[in-house]
Amino acid sequence: MLLQNTDQSLQLKTITPEHLSPLWQISHGPAADLAWRAWDGPYFEDPVLTWEAFLEKRGPKITAHPHHAGIWYQGKLVGEVSAYFEDGHLERWLEFGLALYDQRLWNSGLGTAACQLWLTYLFKLHPDLPRVGFTTWSGNFAMMRLGEKLGMEKEAQIRKVRFWQGQYYDSVKYGVLREEWEN
Repeated sequence: MLLQNTDQSLQLKTITPEHLSPLWQISHGPAADLAWRAWDGPYFEDPVLTWEAFLEKRGPKITAHPHHAGIWYQGKLVGEVSAYFEDGHLERWLEFGLALYDQRLWNSGLGTAACQLWLTYLFKLHPDLPRVGFTTWSGNFAMMRLGEKLGMEKEAQIRKVRFWQGQYYDSVKYGVLREEWEN
């Protein structure tokens, strides 16, 4: 898979085994900018993965998987997009995710552009699915704004179910229907 914007400065590409080390370096490695962890479900308190744990836990799930791609910007790996079926083997409820690991790229429009490519790809990959969405939490203002910029509907807000740093936050769901996306 290779998806790219018009000027080719942004590309979404299939993760291959040779991409795993650079991906670990930017997401969990000793020099990684770990600021992303404060916004990506921090209430789960997932550990920073060692290289070995990354290979074991994530490697097989993301390598050459149609629901996973690396984000390259100006030729450099900077993040990843993903998708998974919320309803498991039924495969009718698709959710996606985004991670930009370099916070200098946040609020640059790069996440929006990557998600536009990704949503178009997901709807083509699954021609029978009427909807694609994502879930975030009320503390992640950037992801909520992303949903709005993508023209998604705020479909649900489950109040006070995410506990982080002594405070409860809401779980928030956004979605877009195929016909809305194609218009």
